[in-house]
Amino acid sequence: MPRSQNKVASHRRRKKLLAQAKGYWGARSKVLTVAKHHVDKAGQHAYRHRKTKKREFRQLWIARINAGARIHGMTYSKLIAALEKKQVGINRKVLADLAASHPDAFAEVVKFAQA
Repeated sequence: MPRSQNKVASHRRRKKLLAQAKGYWGARSKVLTVAKHHVDKAGQHAYRHRKTKKREFRQLWIARINAGARIHGMTYSKLIAALEKKQVGINRKVLADLAASHPDAFAEVVKFAQA
């Protein structure tokens, strides 16, 4: 009895992998064995950097809030402590956006925290 190869599924699997490698340079997007390695590695990087991205954005928000707070004669830690004491529920992402895009609104928040 001849061996069954299931060409349809094999072809579809290889085609899917090469589609994931689309845009890679040279053999990385053309040769199956090379593409498989680079798609796997790209997945590892994507997984790891999904975690890192959250850390980096939080650092960015804190830096922006600190810069905005220092303009108004306050530090980041004192501003956050004052906002928590007043039970203001604004997160760091919104505060950073206010500090960067809407300085007047951020000044009001700082004034409220200081009062």
